[in-house]
Amino acid sequence: MQQRTIASSINQTGTGLHSGIITSVSIVPAKPGSGRYFVRVDLPDAPTIPATIAAVSQTVLSTQLRHGEASVRTVEHLLASLAGMGVDNARIEIDGPEVPLLDGSARIWAENIRLVGTVEQDSTVSENALCLEEPIWVSDEDAFVSAIPAPQTRFSYGIDFELPAIGNQWHSWQPDGEQQNSYETFVTEIAPARTFGLMHQIEHLKTAGLIKGGSLENALVCGPDGWVNPPLRFANEPVRHKILDLVGDLSLLGIFPRAHFLAYKASHNLHIQLAHRILELRSSDFSI
Repeated sequence: MQQRTIASSINQTGTGLHSGIITSVSIVPAKPGSGRYFVRVDLPDAPTIPATIAAVSQTVLSTQLRHGEASVRTVEHLLASLAGMGVDNARIEIDGPEVPLLDGSARIWAENIRLVGTVEQDSTVSENALCLEEPIWVSDEDAFVSAIPAPQTRFSYGIDFELPAIGNQWHSWQPDGEQQNSYETFVTEIAPARTFGLMHQIEHLKTAGLIKGGSLENALVCGPDGWVNPPLRFANEPVRHKILDLVGDLSLLGIFPRAHFLAYKASHNLHIQLAHRILELRSSDFSI
């Protein structure tokens, strides 16, 4: 399977969810084998931050990467778009500490990638990185995330909230890129799902210095009487967004193993724990 990069550059500006800082992002083609990585062009010497599991420094309500003194936060939606659209190598230049939230989903990123297209490169993906030989489970009380050997990659997620408007939701999505050389289902089924929050938690999060850039324009908000800012794009938009987050976090592996990724009430922290376990097995003698 050939590696791919974007065919031409993508530029986007927006506000970070937690920092409230306006940043500009340029995604440009990258060399074969370079992977996906960020470059903080606003800092001296423009330090590079690799989009890898080893670079994860924080998972509180978003995923943050760090290399040395440089960091970048809320990377999951952009990285999910690159991985979901089949982009293995990309240089992501950013002039601030947080990726813009845009409309709260990955739709704009994914549609821009589809617009410019991708190109094959003279490098292939290692077959060893694609195989999973045994199930892996990570849990915290009744929340869990797992990777189960399967013929094709699939992501399934379940959530359960007391608020009636959300309740119990399940969704499953299988990338179609390998089979059809098309990533249309990511654009239409997963990328448009927006981040969501609970009304009773908003003041606490603001007091903690979070969601400074959050608004009813870039996040769904749910209360005891229902959604504050309908309509939803999907009846089960919240759980689809959780799949988006899972895809973004697991993209830090570089490539998804052929596995059924199954999660229930999980979090960025559990997602990253699972990715660490996969890496441990990938480097051992008896597994991937």
